[in-house]
Amino acid sequence: QVQLVESGGGLVQAGGSLRLSCAASGRTFSNYCMGWFRQTPGKERELVATISRSGSTTYYPDSVKGRATISRDNAKNTVYLQVDSLKAEDTAVYFCAADFTVGRDRVTYNRDEYAYWGQGTQVTVSS
Repeated sequence: QVQLVESGGGLVQAGGSLRLSCAASGRTFSNYCMGWFRQTPGKERELVATISRSGSTTYYPDSVKGRATISRDNAKNTVYLQVDSLKAEDTAVYFCAADFTVGRDRVTYNRDEYAYWGQGTQVTVSS
């Protein structure tokens, strides 16, 4: 079992930046690919960024490419998401998630493959 706790959400002005953190506990953090997702009411949870176990591989969808940076500190059992040039459409609840990928240093695109999820943190971008 992996426990994930997000922090860092809040109200941010358009054009600003935010940095979310997700602290993991319960299992060996470096055995997991980590992802950040977001969800708004009535919409499916969408991938924002994903990072492999070692941190050597990352992936961003076009919606945030060039504005988002995912990183991880395996010594601190924490994954981060930095988003710059925030837009109103970035408003959502942001979730971190973990996919057990020991032996494979890869990213995970499909949300259904993530077994563990945090409770989410609200990000509101004001225009």
